[in-house]
Amino acid sequence: MGRFHPDVEPHHLDIDLDEYDRAYVVGDVHGCPEPLDRLLSRLEVTDDDLVAFVGDLVRKGPDSASVVERVRNADNMFSVRGNNEEKLLRGEKSLASLSGDDLAWIESLPVAITVGENLIVHGGVDPRKPLAEHTIDDLQNTRSLAPGGSYDPPYWYEEYAGPPRVFFGHTVLDEPVRSEWAVGLDTGCVYGGALTAYDLRAETVTAVPALRDGVGRSDAKIVDVAELS
Repeated sequence: MGRFHPDVEPHHLDIDLDEYDRAYVVGDVHGCPEPLDRLLSRLEVTDDDLVAFVGDLVRKGPDSASVVERVRNADNMFSVRGNNEEKLLRGEKSLASLSGDDLAWIESLPVAITVGENLIVHGGVDPRKPLAEHTIDDLQNTRSLAPGGSYDPPYWYEEYAGPPRVFFGHTVLDEPVRSEWAVGLDTGCVYGGALTAYDLRAETVTAVPALRDGVGRSDAKIVDVAELS
């Protein structure tokens, strides 16, 4: 898999898949505890199962504190630090509901998680350069390969050919991206879409719909997966 950038390596967590009965990767929760609880209940998650999140546990939704508490207090749950967690740490955004201890926990989150042959990051990886050259900002924010592109194609996962297989969030999708080397799981829960989980052993997807209309978002910033090359 190769080494990480020196700035990333201290923020990399390696998880042994063999220590868990089942293993799931879950998309961006964005402060929506109700669909998260429904998803975990539907999956019948136990303490012997692994649940890893692609980051952005917080902001935009109704109750970030409850999501943080849910994940922080579970020994079998882990998350990478997404760009919205980073905004809190940098003072660009704030959430009065989060305590100093909550923010310290968020600061302790890894930027990259390896589970078996899989890499979990928030944003993605740039196929034009080695993994070892990716900074924290790269792993949290990579989306479009167009200069200053944001939601302009091509997207990194259209051209990435691995290894490793990369699980990611950050880019809002109308349905999960599933290719040989990339799995995108941000299906817009906070925008009225769904919260999605990927089963690493069964290679299946489970999603629960949001029960609220969600935060407004332009259609131009929700990727139509069927239109991808």
